[in-house]
Amino acid sequence: MASTSAEIIAFLLTISGWVLVSSTLPTDYWKVSTIDGTVITTATFWANLWKTCVTDSTGVSNCKDFPSMLALDGYIQACRGLMISAVCLGFFGAVFGLVGMKCTKVGGSDQTKAKIACLAGLIFILSGLCSMTSCSLYANRITSEFFDPTFVAQKYELGAALFIGWAGASLCIIGGSIFCFSIAENSNSPRRGYVYNGATSVMSSRTKVHNSVPDKTPPKHFDKNAYV
Repeated sequence: MASTSAEIIAFLLTISGWVLVSSTLPTDYWKVSTIDGTVITTATFWANLWKTCVTDSTGVSNCKDFPSMLALDGYIQACRGLMISAVCLGFFGAVFGLVGMKCTKVGGSDQTKAKIACLAGLIFILSGLCSMTSCSLYANRITSEFFDPTFVAQKYELGAALFIGWAGASLCIIGGSIFCFSIAENSNSPRRGYVYNGATSVMSSRTKVHNSVPDKTPPKHFDKNAYV
């Protein structure tokens, strides 16, 4: 029962992490920068994996999509590939996790379901590592440009999408680790033994029951005329 509860908790954690990772991919604010005036913010610059935009004080945004994938910086291409891989791996991990849970009726025996659940855990861990690597790579580029005194272009800060991606990756890794421990708990569980006593017929069972019941009828006394 404890293993089933742990698998349910792991499934909820991994699904929540996968949803956060999936929502990070189209989120706008991967990096953000503002230009402040005397009273209000005059302009906000922000960018993600697909476009770069600027929003003025009136709320009007002007965006420019990245023109060519081959002309992009290497870190943006790597982040795109890692995030798409994380989303795809999370989908397959959710399918295997649903099949491998003990509370479902598909997947075969308990040993087979434990192996499938362990496989789902490994897939979720790999998905979390892909998302973690992508967000960390993007954040490293932002911080290196921000603290570089020779960098004269627009400097950005970490956006909200990076923190969402880190949180989703952490949930996927934690839930996947719990899934991996389920195969160890299943192998350590004791097995019940059954002793086969052989097939018994109906007549033999009735004879055993008849012989086990003591005869409580009083003995009959016969006189000498009964033997004539």
